[in-house]
Amino acid sequence: MTLTIALSKGRIFEETLPLLAAAGIVPAEAPESSRKLIIGTNRPDVQLVIVRASDVPTYVQYGAADLGIAGRDVLIEHGGAGLYQPLDLNIAKCKMMVAVENGFDYEAAVKHGARLKVATKYPQIAREHFAAKGVHVDIIKLYGSMELAPLVGLADAIVDLVSTGGTLKANNLVAVEHIIDISSRLVVNQAALKLKYDTIQPVLDAFAGAVQP
Repeated sequence: MTLTIALSKGRIFEETLPLLAAAGIVPAEAPESSRKLIIGTNRPDVQLVIVRASDVPTYVQYGAADLGIAGRDVLIEHGGAGLYQPLDLNIAKCKMMVAVENGFDYEAAVKHGARLKVATKYPQIAREHFAAKGVHVDIIKLYGSMELAPLVGLADAIVDLVSTGGTLKANNLVAVEHIIDISSRLVVNQAALKLKYDTIQPVLDAFAGAVQP
């Protein structure tokens, strides 16, 4: 039985390599330099599928992949249906923040019962956060260049991932509220865990042993 692991390119893939190595899995090639979407490994029974970060939970949920690695942000937006989430891998760490244009009076704008226009890639997280504060929001779904929205009057605030804060600063924005800490988690298809237990469990154990606190 082949074990299929869904990963996304970039930071998550790079930071997963030591965990894969701990499980004795070495990719045959790097996704950044290969056009292949299915990448073999040194183990004939393990393959990697390269998908968009936001699609990882879907591939695992429907059994197209047995395991996957996805950010907590992606899992919250997906809903996590049908997924077993045994491990926080402590990789690809960042924070989900509210940011506004420098000089915008955020405290006055979020008084109980106020209404705010919020641009984000993460409508579920944004909606829940502001609902808990008693603030009504009009969510504007964007797929990129979030920082532009307040500058051109599209939104009062943005909800986005922040790692260094450099992009915010470069665009005259400031983070005004921390929502949640984000890191990447291992997700497992529940049916696959039963059917391929002897293959999957050693990988889970190796990952657990290699996770940095």
